[in-house]
Amino acid sequence: MHLGRILRLSGPILLLLGISAIPSVCLSWAAESEETKEVALQVILVNSSSEAEVISQRLKAGESFEQLAKENSKDPSASVGGYVGRMRLASLRPEVQDALKGITPGEVTNAFKTPLGYMIVKVLPAAKEVEIKGMGGISRFAQAVAGNVQYTTDVSGSYEAVLLFSHFQKVPDDQQDLAANCQDRLRALPSGIANLESYLGSLKDQQARASSSDLMSAHELLGQLWAYQGDVAKASEHLQAACDVAIHNSLTDVQRELEEKLGIEEMRRGENENCLHGHHALSCIFPLGREVWHQRVAGSQNAIQHFLKCLNQNPDDLEVKWLLNLAYMTLGEYPQRVPKQYLIPLSVFESKEDIGRFLDVAPSLGLDVFNMAGGVIVDDFDNDGLLDVVISSFDSCAPLRYFHNNGDGTFTDRTAQAGLSNQLGGLNIIQTDYNNDGWLDIYVMRGGWEEPIRGSLLRNNGDGTFTDVTQEAGLAKAPTRTQTAVWADFDNDGRLDLFVGNEFAPSQLFHNNGDGTFTDVAHAAGVDRVSFTKGVVAGDYDNDGYPDIYVSNLGAENFLFHNNRDGTFTDVARPLHVETPIYSFPVWFFDYDNDGWPDLFVSSFTYSLSEVLRSYLGLPVHQETLKLYRNMGNGTFQDVTKKAGLDRVLMPMGANFGDVDNDGYLDFYLGTGGPSYASLVPNVLFRNHEGKYFADITASSGTGHLQKGHGIAFADINNDGDEDIFAELGGATQGDKYFSALFRNPGHHGNNWITIKLVGVKTNRAAIGARIKLTLDSESHTRRYIYRWVGSGGSFGASPLQQHIGLGKARQIETLEIWWPTSRTRQAFNDVPANQFIEVKEFQKDYVRLKRRTFALPSMQ
Repeated sequence: MHLGRILRLSGPILLLLGISAIPSVCLSWAAESEETKEVALQVILVNSSSEAEVISQRLKAGESFEQLAKENSKDPSASVGGYVGRMRLASLRPEVQDALKGITPGEVTNAFKTPLGYMIVKVLPAAKEVEIKGMGGISRFAQAVAGNVQYTTDVSGSYEAVLLFSHFQKVPDDQQDLAANCQDRLRALPSGIANLESYLGSLKDQQARASSSDLMSAHELLGQLWAYQGDVAKASEHLQAACDVAIHNSLTDVQRELEEKLGIEEMRRGENENCLHGHHALSCIFPLGREVWHQRVAGSQNAIQHFLKCLNQNPDDLEVKWLLNLAYMTLGEYPQRVPKQYLIPLSVFESKEDIGRFLDVAPSLGLDVFNMAGGVIVDDFDNDGLLDVVISSFDSCAPLRYFHNNGDGTFTDRTAQAGLSNQLGGLNIIQTDYNNDGWLDIYVMRGGWEEPIRGSLLRNNGDGTFTDVTQEAGLAKAPTRTQTAVWADFDNDGRLDLFVGNEFAPSQLFHNNGDGTFTDVAHAAGVDRVSFTKGVVAGDYDNDGYPDIYVSNLGAENFLFHNNRDGTFTDVARPLHVETPIYSFPVWFFDYDNDGWPDLFVSSFTYSLSEVLRSYLGLPVHQETLKLYRNMGNGTFQDVTKKAGLDRVLMPMGANFGDVDNDGYLDFYLGTGGPSYASLVPNVLFRNHEGKYFADITASSGTGHLQKGHGIAFADINNDGDEDIFAELGGATQGDKYFSALFRNPGHHGNNWITIKLVGVKTNRAAIGARIKLTLDSESHTRRYIYRWVGSGGSFGASPLQQHIGLGKARQIETLEIWWPTSRTRQAFNDVPANQFIEVKEFQKDYVRLKRRTFALPSMQ
């Protein structure tokens, strides 16, 4: 998918870089109507002609194209053996078309030069396309992208901006210097836009000789870049100019695509003028009620006209139908004004259950941070018994934000006082106590989706400040692109190690040396695999006392690294049949059925608005669904996705789990979306029914936010015994920022709870990996068991390390047992009362009851 856009748009993008020799390499719109032939392609892209020549010789010698692509190609398709899907010949760059002349299915082109490097292309036979030799499960991904899936129409400029940033002339060492990296990005986009506008001006000066495709592509590219910046007026102006060229040249298909893009941009205008500028607790909550109907209506009204034009040409376009329905909803004109043939019933989104209405109280607490996509940690950083909030941003010039919980219903922004103002960017963050000093530290991940840049290990000094110790810790070497990492004590030496999953670079396993430094032992451990990794988690799936690692990859099989207890790991994903979904993202271990064995949730990620809608409507889907693997306790997993009611296609990025009704069974929340402004689908809250199935309670709970969902945390923010949900919201572009949300739990579920803070002595101080077992005497006097493992939850967003556990109707815990992995010791406490906070320290004979301040959260705005 990525390379298809590179082949078509790399020429105009080179204009942004100030390259003077501008070939006519824009979209071949005019040829589209004459040549509709499509071919399925695999591609290898390298930097030099010498590299390409060596690979060509190896191909002629009979080596596998797929394997050479995985090992050598710098294109994102490398993870799937170079497979880039089916493409229309007429839409490819001229040099690609020339190279493919005379090439029949099964044959490979000679190496040829493109603006991005040297390329070798293979044409796949139809049969081979769906069963690429040696790729195993990848063939399912190949089928998925072979033309059945309508990917979301992109209006964001994110792809164009990333490509621009990657080629822009940077200052030295900007991969280590966060401020320099910020300055590079601030210079790159205006420079690129200025170059392109200059080129467009030259085209207009010589319009008689300028091709219509050049004009159209330049306008569209400018429209995308202004969309990235968030300038709706300029984006729409250029998209309309491109559309006018398409109309003038009778390019019907192109016109329809541009009409939709104009509609999407006008939808964004409506969001900006209403949801952003008039932001309140109910803004953008789906289904849209009277309180959020737009007061400034021009954006949605204009969008409707564009969408209707699209549907007149293609009435079956489900993506446009959905956006049309949504536009009418924002005006309070749904369903009466929606043409019947395009109406999507709201009934498909209804919740069959209702546990109460959650309310976004972030605006009242000053926690509604306006930001791009990012991560969140909710935990106690100053050991005062109150949960603080730390938020990061994809914006390379935005600092971490640290909000101190004052314990009275207010929060204070202490970013500057904490010394975090210079910690810029970071798509995800997680907490730890890497040096066992009793104070939670922070690890920041950067570079995901973009360019390699170092992360940050921020040591908590215990006085309200943090110090960046990344360099001295040895974690700044070899900057990578990542947004996912996990802390665990993989060798049970009492010190937390760090596993980092990277994009198209080997994963890293940093062993904690105990002196403040780390050593990367990934190669020796056998976990330095290369993929487009999007999520990593640790969990002891076989209960042998040593944490294992699950790695979620976007576009390739996933890994489950079994800990061999000797410093090495073995990938057992395929033998245990947990290697899919091929296109996956958030992931976690949790014991959803309370049988004492960690189960595995792996979310598929489908960048297709129409596929998500097909799933809601009960229509056949062309993509893999979410996956829930039940741990059978005998070293195997069973796919129970359909049985659990989770055979859904969604678009989740941030995600986490918790117990929203204190019934003792873990629920979960998915933050959904994609780069395009068209990715308007509700975030989703699933309730666990006694470990048997999950029910979608999004609509009834009021948690169906339409803005992009990223870092998610479950936390009892006000110590009242109910877990609230924090959602860091916002997209991947400057123009797609939004306000974070804190959904207050309505409570009144009639169930009891306990919150347990564990303190390791021989085991790591944060007790990550320790196991908790509760034995309860139910109302029917039958024993019930609840299990928890200490950790921050899912792979995108961090919940507190203290464990909040719902007890159902039980008023006390018959037996509370703690198992400590390093000392391999157990503690047991009998008849522990419910509804309290306690601390359990390793080796201590008694637990300690903790005093916690409780405060009320707003019940209405």
